[in-house]
Amino acid sequence: MLSYQNCTLCPRKCGVDRTAGQRGFCRMPAQPHAAKAMLHYGEEPPISGAVGTGAVFFSGCTLRCVYCQNAEISGGGKGAPLDSRRLREIFERLIDEGAQSIDLVTPTHFLPDLLPALTPKLPVPVVYNCGGYERVETLRELEGLVDVYLPDFKYADNALAETLSHAPDYFEVATAAICEMYRQVGGAVIREGIMERGLLIRHLVLPGYLDNTLRVIEWVSANFPKNDVLFSLMRQYVPTGKVAPPLDRRLSEEEYAGAVSWLALCGLTNGYTQDFSAATTEYLPVFDFGGIL
Repeated sequence: MLSYQNCTLCPRKCGVDRTAGQRGFCRMPAQPHAAKAMLHYGEEPPISGAVGTGAVFFSGCTLRCVYCQNAEISGGGKGAPLDSRRLREIFERLIDEGAQSIDLVTPTHFLPDLLPALTPKLPVPVVYNCGGYERVETLRELEGLVDVYLPDFKYADNALAETLSHAPDYFEVATAAICEMYRQVGGAVIREGIMERGLLIRHLVLPGYLDNTLRVIEWVSANFPKNDVLFSLMRQYVPTGKVAPPLDRRLSEEEYAGAVSWLALCGLTNGYTQDFSAATTEYLPVFDFGGIL
């Protein structure tokens, strides 16, 4: 059973007792906190659909990416407290507003309260939107409750993962987690433009680290049937805060073109790419507790 006591929900396995006020790597207490619940149009087309996905942005994170665009909630702890009953009300309200799916953004460290909120099964697909750094044992508790897994696959290079996200075992952990996600939901099923089931892997191309991207693409190509999973190659990196070179610049046309070419050569043709206009902060949510309070 998942618990906040001796917390091992994420791969950090901090072992702290969050019910006693102790804080682990995620810096969050033993109660869900979220900073926004909204109809969101910024996900991939089969997730957002025509009306938007019902996105709930949870506070805290199991990674600490130096380039995070949501740092005020992922590391800063901004968010309002919720319980399982209130979470269920939020999900149902978003569905009443037309949400074609429920998008749980960075939820792992709140699963003891989230699981009851997902029961009974919601009438729209539930999307598990995470950084890919997940424990297989924790993911198994979600089987039957999550329809679509939407993980990042950030790094094939553990040294880079340590430097940029404080996760020196990222590759081994993320690949095991992504394989477990695929075991649960199988190949992508899209009906009437909405992803009803399956795995959509995201990868953000970072400036100066194209080799990492090529290795990520190679791993996905080698480990899943062609076109059975969706792959989203993102070019939306924008420098935020104080980041060191090469992260202090935007991605070049040549870098992204190289990644797109490798994607095609590896046979990952079922998915999404982005044009230069994606590199903007214009579409980032304003974390004003809208839909939460």
